[in-house]
Amino acid sequence: MAKKNRVIINAASTVAFRFGLRAFQKGDIAQAERRAERLALVVYRMDRKHRERTISNLAMAFPEWDHEKQEATAQEVYRHFGRIAADFMRTGMRSPEEILSAEIIGIEHLNSAVAVDKGVLLITAHYGNWERFAHWYHLQGHTLSVVARDANQGPVTEQLTALRHKAGAEVMPRGNSARTILSKLRAKEFVGILNDQNCAECFVPFFGKPCGTVLGPAVLHLRTGAPILQAYFTRLGPGKYRGEFHEPIFLGDFDKDPTRITARLNEVLESVVRKHPEQWLWLHDRWKSARQRGML
Repeated sequence: MAKKNRVIINAASTVAFRFGLRAFQKGDIAQAERRAERLALVVYRMDRKHRERTISNLAMAFPEWDHEKQEATAQEVYRHFGRIAADFMRTGMRSPEEILSAEIIGIEHLNSAVAVDKGVLLITAHYGNWERFAHWYHLQGHTLSVVARDANQGPVTEQLTALRHKAGAEVMPRGNSARTILSKLRAKEFVGILNDQNCAECFVPFFGKPCGTVLGPAVLHLRTGAPILQAYFTRLGPGKYRGEFHEPIFLGDFDKDPTRITARLNEVLESVVRKHPEQWLWLHDRWKSARQRGML
């Protein structure tokens, strides 16, 4: 029965993905985003589990907000991820000129990280439009490999990977990526990691609360000497974005302490999310491990 259900779910997911491609590739980006917003609000009303988690996370991070603001922001979170899903479906339609038109802040930080000549650990998050940022890197002439979690449905993973390849990114499955990452860094390439999901490797502050966070980027940095460069791509409007690079972490910073380095990554991400809270993935159970251990 389980195998039969999996076949049905895979087939349905593939059909839904193809429908999304057709729906969001019609008209211009503004029209596609409006379609996605309407669909996202339908999901918001139906998806009780993630809706309640989003509101709960926002209430914990912004206790000064009243419930109306928390709920309005939760709806905007769903709208935002609908918009960037639509944009991602249009990957093959985007021109280089459109991608390169993004406003870029902190390019000197990118240049200083590249100058170390040991590859770059590019740290971003499920914030803004990380998929479009990958496309921007490729058009800058950088070889970028990204660590990505496979979708639960195999055929959808294949289609997601195909779209990422169109944007010039090589995808490495998260489960067995360490050896590949080391080889990429030895080749002085960029490795992209989204480090904002729950993990029990260490607990460092995020929005003033202990938060289980992966140590991998810090450990890879200390092992290879590759600088850590945090960068985020904020949506400003339909097809309009701002990329921002933050000051890199170099070998020897933070006393080579992986926990202190990881705490710094959370600190920078929090500062970014506070400016545009509707653009981060509050649907994820980010504090799950901390809560399970009685830290909250």
